[in-house]
This record gives sequence, C-alpha cells and structure tokens, in this order.
Amino acid sequence: MAPLVINVATVPHRSPFRYPGGKTWLVPYVRQWLKSLPHRPLEFAEPFAGGGIVGLSVLFEGLAQKLTLVDIDRDVASVWKTILSIQGERLASEIMSFRFSEESVRSCLSSSPKNQFDRAFQTILRNRVQRGGIMAPGASLMKLGENGRGLASRWYPETLARRILSIVENKHRIRFRQQDGIQFVQDNASRNDIAFFIDPPYTVAGRRLYVHSQVDHEKVFRESSRAKGDFLMTYDNVEPVRALALRFGFDMHAVAMKNTHHEVMTELLVGRDLGWARRPLQFSQDPLFEDLQAHGNASRQAQY
Repeated sequence: MAPLVINVATVPHRSPFRYPGGKTWLVPYVRQWLKSLPHRPLEFAEPFAGGGIVGLSVLFEGLAQKLTLVDIDRDVASVWKTILSIQGERLASEIMSFRFSEESVRSCLSSSPKNQFDRAFQTILRNRVQRGGIMAPGASLMKLGENGRGLASRWYPETLARRILSIVENKHRIRFRQQDGIQFVQDNASRNDIAFFIDPPYTVAGRRLYVHSQVDHEKVFRESSRAKGDFLMTYDNVEPVRALALRFGFDMHAVAMKNTHHEVMTELLVGRDLGWARRPLQFSQDPLFEDLQAHGNASRQAQY
C-alpha cells in the first residue's frame, strides 16, 4: 500500500511566507494530534516558527486560544513584529501598491533597510522571489519560476495582503518573541496549558536553507523531555535523530511528504505518544474540508 502523501493544495495557506522546509503538509496531522489530547491547550507555541503555518492553522481553526511564534532570525522577526504592530495594515497596502519588475525588485533587495518596516517588506519580497523561498546567504533569484512565469511567479499581492490582514484581525491572540527557541521551551517547561510544535533546522539541509542553522539537537530533546505540556517534533528521518529519540524514550513515526522537487520522502514525527499518528487521518472532520471541495484545489496550489 502506497504511503499517504498530503496534497498541500488541500490545506489553507495562512502564512505570508513561502518557507523552505515549511510544514503545510503536516497540518492535518497536527489537527489529529491536538484533538487526541485530553484537554485542548490554552496556548500553542512554535519555538522555531519561520513561516508559522502550523501555529496559524491551529489558531484559525480554534484548536488553541492563543498562539506564540518564536524565531531568532532578525529578518523573519521584522515581518512578524510589523504584522502584529500598528503597521500590519500598512504592510499589506505596501505589497498591493508595489510596482513589480525585475528592476524594482533588484533595487529593493540591494538597498539597506532604514527601519523595521522596510526590513519586513524587503524580507517578504526576497522570500517570494528567491529560489524555493530560501533567504540564506548565497540564495539566488528565480529564473524560470512557476510555469515559466519568471520572477513574478510567486508574487501574489492580493493573496499576501489578504493573509496579512487576516493575521492582523487576530493579533490580539498572537504574540511573537525574537529569541532562541530552545530557551523558550525551557522558560515555559513548567506549564501544562501549552503545546509545543518543535521544528528546528534539520541536521542535513539546515545549513543550506537557513541563516541560523546551528542547533544543539541533543538540547532540543533534553528540554522537550522536561516540558510538562505536550509536544510534537518534526525531523529528518536519519539515524542520529532516531538515536536521540530512543535515548530520551520518545515515540517515533515516519510520515510521507513531497519536497519542493515533488519527490516523495519521509520525515520523522517525534513525541511522547504518537498512537494518534498511526490512525487514519479524518479529513472529513477537518473544519475547511467542505470548503476545499467546493472551491477546488488548483487555485489554492497556484497561490502558494
């Protein structure tokens, strides 16, 4: 029997980022995880948030009352801080009014940001026009792009503005912290009303994809083991990670996903008890399942 591969076109895209290593495909699993808990968490936290797609999905679907996004990267932080400040609507407006051309893109990306708002806009633009959404040093601009549409093939101003404004409407339930993700878990280890989704830079591809790619993975496991709240980790399915999971007595479950080249791969879920992950996913119970069927998958995939 072929492994189940989640079609990301069936998952509503809440984040303004097109993030390398993003977890859109994992959202149905996260729904099932949270619904399996004896009590819904008051707060859902992503200590390595990046694009924050999992946390935003949890918040928008009412699976937790509050969301905390944590990321140490200055550029990523500028976007979340701006959206959650009084300038969130302005950022959406700036995206809508930007006159997109190769010349304007290169001019924007080559300039030094004067303030947090400028850095946030520049970060969003870079994320949408560089190959794979990669913002690490050395990443290049797209050439062919999606369906041969070149540099603009991932620039959807209306879609991006709509996502940002949706987050702005819910910002009273969202907080952002620019700090080390492991430290955040450690600081909140005594709380039993919080659930952590822990998705650190992977051991193999992290250096190529992220500015802050060096992570003490043993410390990630150790601090997670001390947390009173439940947690779910995702990792590359490699022997060093499996060895750490066995050492700390965690459960493991491999799940199939497609990478950016549409190759089927497996990633590793790690947690205290993953019995819920071994049960069939209940798509018919997903909050937006009927809406997805009604509107089709193609338009959602096109505007990722």
